[in-house]
Parts: sequence; C-alpha cells; structure tokens
Amino acid sequence: MSLPNSLRPGGRNGLARKESRDPIGYAVAALNVVAQSDLIDRLGLRKRAEQAVFTSTRGGFSALGAASRTFARRGKKGEPGVRVPAATPKGLFDLTPTEDEQMLVDVVGEFATEVVRPAAAEADEACRAPEALLKGSLEIGLPILGVPEQLGGISEERSAMAGTLVAEALAKGDMGLAVATLAPGAVATALSLWGTDAQQATYLPAFTGDDVPAAALALAEPAVLFDVLRPATRAVRQGDGFVLTGTKSAVPRGDDAELFVVGAELDGRPALFLVESSTAGLRVEADPSMGVRAATLSQLHLDEVHVPGDALLGAADGTTYTEAVRLSRLAWCALAVGTAQAVLDYVTPYVKEREAFGEPIAHRQSVAFMVANIAIELQSMRLVTYKAASRAAQGKDFAREVALARNLCAAKGMQIGLDGVQLLGGHGFVKEHPVERWYRDLRALGVMEGGVLV
Repeated sequence: MSLPNSLRPGGRNGLARKESRDPIGYAVAALNVVAQSDLIDRLGLRKRAEQAVFTSTRGGFSALGAASRTFARRGKKGEPGVRVPAATPKGLFDLTPTEDEQMLVDVVGEFATEVVRPAAAEADEACRAPEALLKGSLEIGLPILGVPEQLGGISEERSAMAGTLVAEALAKGDMGLAVATLAPGAVATALSLWGTDAQQATYLPAFTGDDVPAAALALAEPAVLFDVLRPATRAVRQGDGFVLTGTKSAVPRGDDAELFVVGAELDGRPALFLVESSTAGLRVEADPSMGVRAATLSQLHLDEVHVPGDALLGAADGTTYTEAVRLSRLAWCALAVGTAQAVLDYVTPYVKEREAFGEPIAHRQSVAFMVANIAIELQSMRLVTYKAASRAAQGKDFAREVALARNLCAAKGMQIGLDGVQLLGGHGFVKEHPVERWYRDLRALGVMEGGVLV
C-alpha cells in the first residue's frame, strides 16, 4: 500500500483530496485531527446513561426500522470501476514497513493510545463502541484504507500489508474497538477488490463521503464444528435474483449496519452477496460473547431474503469467497499480534515493580522466563503474519502462509493471554487491570471468522 502524495486542509473531515498527496502531509494532518479533537475529553466525561447500552441477553435488540437503516445509495450508475494493482515486489525478503506505511501506523497508533485505550473498559462492559470514537476513526481514514484513490480512497496498490499494520496498531488499544472501527472498511475493501463497476459506483461513494455507514462482513455461523468454507446458509437462484436462507453469527455492529457482505452456498460453492439492511426477511439480534464485546457482535437471520442478481459479489465458483476468508483470517492474526503486544507492554513493567519477599518478582526465574516466552512467541506471530500479508499484497498465493499464521496466532495468542493473567496473580483476575479483557479477546482467535479483512 502506498499513501497518496499530497494533502491540504479543508474538505471531508478537514482532509481534502487532490490529484497527488504528500504522505508526510497526510500523517501530520491526521495527527492534528486527533490532537485537536475533543474526542478524549468527551469520552472521559461521557456518562454511561448517554450511551445506547447493549443488553447482555440474546434477545437484547431487534432489527431497527427499515427507514432508519436503509442504505443510502450515493453513487451514479455507469461510472467505471477500478481495481487496485498488486504491490510491487521488493525482490528481497524484507518485512520492514515502508515510510508511508510507518507514517500511517504512527497516526493510528496515537489514536489507539489516546482514544481507544481509555474507552476500552467501558465499551467492553456496555458492548458498544462510543459514537465519538467511531467518528474519530473516520477522521483518520480507516474506512477508505483499501479503496482506490481514483474512487476517493487512499490506496494506490493492494493494501493487505498496510491493513495488517493498522489492525495491529488499533488492537494495542483494544481488540473489540478495533473490530468495530475496521468493520465498515472491510466491506469497502471487498467492494474494491471484487465489486463490479456497477457495485462500486453504487456503494463505494457512501464509504468515501461524510456520513460513512456501518457495514460488516458476515461469514461465521452458530454451528458446532463450523467450517467457514462450507457455510450452512444457502442461496438459491430464483428468477433474475437469489433467495438467501440461514443464520450468520459474530457480525460486528450488526444492530446499526446498513450493508452486509454475506457468505452463502450457491450451487455447491461458497459465494458472497451484498445484502442491504432494509431487505425484507432480514432480522438482527444480540450475540454477546466472552470477548471482543465492544464490537457489538450480533446474529443475522435471513429468512428467504430476496436479493437481485447483481448482489453477487465476485465469482460464484468459490475463489472470491476463499480469498475473503484468508484475508479475514489475516486481519484476525494482526489483531492478535496487537493485543499480545499490549499484554507484553503491560506485564513487563508490572513484574519489575511488583515486589514479593523483599524483591521484584521479575527476579524469579519462573516469572522472567514466562515474560521472555511471551516476547518470543509474539515475535514469531508477527513475522509469519507479516509474511502472509506481504504475499497477499503482491497478489501471490498466500494460502500456506495465512494457514500457518492462523494456527500460530490462535494457539500462542491464547497462551499469551493466559500468561498475562498468571503473571499478575490475583490482579490478573479483576477488572482493575486490563489483562483479563485481553485474555478474553485473544481467545476469540480460535473461533472468529469474517467481520474484518485487510
């Protein structure tokens, strides 16, 4: 991914686009937005009563009225679509972020530290991301990270590597809030990668405008031994369109999403479909979970939902769906890396300051070795994830790499979360310290599918 070449004040969110942009200007302008915004103060003073509290029961909410959740089509038919080219190979095995990528990570990292982390505990309890935080994520351009520059985004080439770095940086603040802020961008990226000219013209302008809608990628299902590549949700051809029937689970921000990318089996092969929230037969209900609670996870029920023929996103032979699954798993690996880094950063000073029997507990070999193992496993998770992201960005086959990353991050991520709780002893079990939340979030890696992609 390469950031555009110049940026000037004004326009949407204070960042107006020109034909070329300067990456330094982009970073500085975005940093200024975060620094000058009253987001932090508002989040600190925001009363719980001012939040739309998400109940912890499965029937906590039903679908909002169609009028309030109808996707507003802002595009114009007939406008040409754009496909982002693959990243140019460097020729060497070098996973060092480019200058543009590092600037973007610095911007997102400051947002995660100054805005996301302070809001995480309350968002986890309420199962909802604060509106001010979601708006702040729009100000730094998260939804348009994978959208081509010609269509109003900031991407000049495949953004899998940049998306991975951004997901990692956000997750250091909080995984649940990271998923909530990245969910609309996942749909925008999917449209950029696989959408037809008509689909891009119809839907992408909404993600590059002032009022970005909530949207989500829905692949997971509430089934024992669920295989994401064999969805139980069915799509049947009927006339000029399709009829979708089934249930999707763990859908981020499902209660206020206006557009879903739904995975379903079509003619024996998995495929993706664009489903607007106002479509008849669509119903949303709460799907609270052990972790990633701030993402407002929901179940999406499709009861003979009729969609037009142009709702099919990408190929119907399973290739598009499979690539979406791999890019989604890559995103979850990046989230695990970021959260695991947060654990390491928290426990390292803690064990040096916490004393037992007259000396810091870090002086005990069992403690020191446990912290060292966290650092070792974290670095292995990061390297294998970056390698998969690099190959994905270059348009190369990354099936093997993402499979290794998923396996490693699921196993070691959960172990790092457990060790973080263990290192804090009794403090690790109470909500006064964030490690118990990170432990719950890291366990999601073994079961989550969809929701986000890079």
